[in-house]
Amino acid sequence: MLKQNVAHHITIVEKTFAPQLRTILLVDDDADTRQLTKMFLNNFGYEVDSAGSAAEALDRFNPVLHNLILTDNSMPGMTGGEMARMIKRISPATPVVMCTGNPPNDCSAIDIVIKKPTYLLAIKDAVDKLLPAQ
Repeated sequence: MLKQNVAHHITIVEKTFAPQLRTILLVDDDADTRQLTKMFLNNFGYEVDSAGSAAEALDRFNPVLHNLILTDNSMPGMTGGEMARMIKRISPATPVVMCTGNPPNDCSAIDIVIKKPTYLLAIKDAVDKLLPAQ
């Protein structure tokens, strides 16, 4: 009888994954507000894509890419509330945070409303609550 020794080689492959970026679509008709908010949220590890109007945001919105919408309400053309309802029809699971001095009467498509004037930390806290660290 011939005995054969078979060596078993096990290769362990460790995969390291970079943390998934949490991407926010920021919608505000005020360019200074967009820039300041974007820079602030970038400092906390959020990727921020921005749009100057609700119509532009709807054109850019990708539910696979954008994890959260952060919007003002009072904008020319279409309000943030109207846009939020359209976003929720496309992607019901996408959270919407609205930061406004003039909230809409119907907030059913908005997950958190932050009344202006406010602090940027209040916006960050709302975003952190809806997009927990991964």
